[in-house]
Amino acid sequence: MQVHHFVLSCSSSAARAMAMAAVAAGNQVHNVFVYGSLLADDVVRALLSRIPQSSPAILNGYHRFSIKGRVYPAILPAENKKVSGKVLHGITDPELYILDEFEDVEYERVTVDDNSKKTQALAYVWSDKNDPNLYGEWVFEVAALVWGQKGEEGNARTECEP
Repeated sequence: MQVHHFVLSCSSSAARAMAMAAVAAGNQVHNVFVYGSLLADDVVRALLSRIPQSSPAILNGYHRFSIKGRVYPAILPAENKKVSGKVLHGITDPELYILDEFEDVEYERVTVDDNSKKTQALAYVWSDKNDPNLYGEWVFEVAALVWGQKGEEGNARTECEP
């Protein structure tokens, strides 16, 4: 059995208890590379009832696209490109299920290499590599301004987002 060492940084005792119970029950904990709305602590807290420990990360060989009509991005493999984001550490199996549901069917969960930390993480990659609605480059700070104009991040859209 592989032992995972991590530090819990929970905003609620229920989330801390859930994470500890998952580890004690033998469930795995995961690293998840995030690059879109999950960069916002408020979004992560709303989903997981805590803000996991995280570290800045660079994902080489991918590009972060804007999506026509949406305020959240998509990533796809692309030569000579890179995506900045962060890795959420210590994500439990139940929390991973929550993130899977949040990302919905438009994304596939894949294992990627975080070259800046020489580690692996899970990431949500856009399912349709030929989607005509993908364009340009998505920038978190610009999206955050849009969210601010529309109210809370959760009110800025109606579908799941990364």
